[in-house]
Amino acid sequence: MSELDSIKSENQKLRNYISLISAEIELSQRLYEIKQNFANSPDSGRLTVPILERINKIKSEKAILENELNLN
Repeated sequence: MSELDSIKSENQKLRNYISLISAEIELSQRLYEIKQNFANSPDSGRLTVPILERINKIKSEKAILENELNLN
């Protein structure tokens, strides 16, 4: 792999990492809002579980990129 290809690859990984951070922040904010608005609702779990699962998946994807980019 040439140096230019390596830089392009690293740049793409950084862009993906930034996108994951943005998605995690947005989902965390939505989760907070749902918990505030549906605190005593039986639908709270139905609404929050998929969001929590996605946040966990994002965290896993971020951890992989952090290792690849030596960010940890």
